Amino acid sequence: MFTTGWGDPIHPDSVGWLMTKTIRAYNQPKDGPRPAKPLPHARVHDLRHIHATTLLLAGVPVHVVAARLGHADPAITLRVYAHVIRSAEVAAAEVFARVMGEVA
Repeated sequence: MFTTGWGDPIHPDSVGWLMTKTIRAYNQPKDGPRPAKPLPHARVHDLRHIHATTLLLAGVPVHVVAARLGHADPAITLRVYAHVIRSAEVAAAEVFARVMGEVA
């Protein structure tokens, strides 16, 4: 996923350490006030989850998201991200009900 300037893979622990260091530097600046909303601790895997969730909420088909995540079967994506899909379905139903109310 991540490579050096020479194209060699970076060890996953190095990426996690860099994320932790960056978040800590943002939350505890050496100069100036601390941010009003500090960033929470995050793992590299959280970036994958954010990516998939964002795509699903934007309406990207599940089979496309599954392929981007490397899932051989979209059913895996559906199981892992079912909560995201359910919330999108509720939102769609609310939009439909609102539009139908405006038409009536």
